[in-house]
Amino acid sequence: MKNDFFKYQAQTSPHPLAMEISHAEGSYIYDINNKAYLDFVAGVSACTLGHRHPKVVSAIKEQLDKYLHVMVYGEYIQKPAVDLTKLLANHLPDNLEKTYLTNSGTEAVEGAIKLAKRATGRSEIIAAKQAYHGNTMGAMSVMGYEERKQAYRPLIPDVKFIGFNNHDDIQNITTKTACVILETIQGGAGFIEPKDNYLQQVRKQCDAVGALLILDEIQPGMGRTGTLFAYEHYNCIPDILVTGKGLGGGMPIGAFTASHELMSLLEDNPKLGHITTFGGHPVIAAAALATLTEVVESNLMKQTLEKELIIRKHLKHPLINDIRGKGLMLAAITSSAKITNQVILKAQEKGLILFWLLFEPAAIRITPPLTISNKELIAGCKIITTILDDIQKSNSSL
Repeated sequence: MKNDFFKYQAQTSPHPLAMEISHAEGSYIYDINNKAYLDFVAGVSACTLGHRHPKVVSAIKEQLDKYLHVMVYGEYIQKPAVDLTKLLANHLPDNLEKTYLTNSGTEAVEGAIKLAKRATGRSEIIAAKQAYHGNTMGAMSVMGYEERKQAYRPLIPDVKFIGFNNHDDIQNITTKTACVILETIQGGAGFIEPKDNYLQQVRKQCDAVGALLILDEIQPGMGRTGTLFAYEHYNCIPDILVTGKGLGGGMPIGAFTASHELMSLLEDNPKLGHITTFGGHPVIAAAALATLTEVVESNLMKQTLEKELIIRKHLKHPLINDIRGKGLMLAAITSSAKITNQVILKAQEKGLILFWLLFEPAAIRITPPLTISNKELIAGCKIITTILDDIQKSNSSL
């Protein structure tokens, strides 16, 4: 299987972890030797309720017995998609009332950018340095990391970058700006939170110049930070909200949400302003509906903040300089990229799944399922600190 993996499946890096998966359940992934791995990554924040949550699996199976894909997005009335978008609207502010479902977060970003340009008639897009919004051409255009995109230029023109949390840069948002797109909490940069009312100030400037504010909640959304969406912590409501990852409960999904007035612009002049064949797929929408229902009706969001405290309590070590983020969107920043690499690789050997962040080489991603138990969290933290102890002993110069 490993030979076929490298021979037939395109790779995304020179050295993938290449663990051969047998099955997954709850907080664990199992390899073909039935070795259990405690999952501290959750499919990169995608498996909100862990692996094969009974309510998600049941919703998928129930929909399989009814119908699969029947028509391109938006033409037929399909109950899972209608129920999902209605439930989202019920838990969002009045101006975020209508949702367009896509196949992935990056597709949702593409739709949001198109909508902003259509609504304002402007071309300038402002994004943040070290931002990550996906890897399609439009989403890559607003990626604030030249090394990752220079090989694919030319990209979308008229994109400018400002420093996240740089209040002086906010003045670069002008009457030429169609939209500002920001991650509510910067992911790839190292789980950087907005500070000193930064998002509120960006919101105020957008209102002053008639630009739209897009907040990307693909990573922090779906209760991961202790509220359904992270923007709730920072008192800043966007014009367009982008979601994905954790909304699908392990199935591929993305969505962008805006007002009825904004969304109606995609209907005409031109017609079919944004189209997708498989967006809103009934099986995926059913899984997302089950996931969202469980998040909003359970105590998981409240528990997320309690679990953050457990991690911070048990993940203390001289080689950890900081723990950034909120809730179960955390990044442990070690003393060096070398240490981080050792921890992640040795953790897999010891049955713990950790992962990297895109632009911060010293960061260890800690984004477990919201359903993870306190006992499992403590056990995982113990593995990390034990590895760090070994690293420290083996190299006293650290």
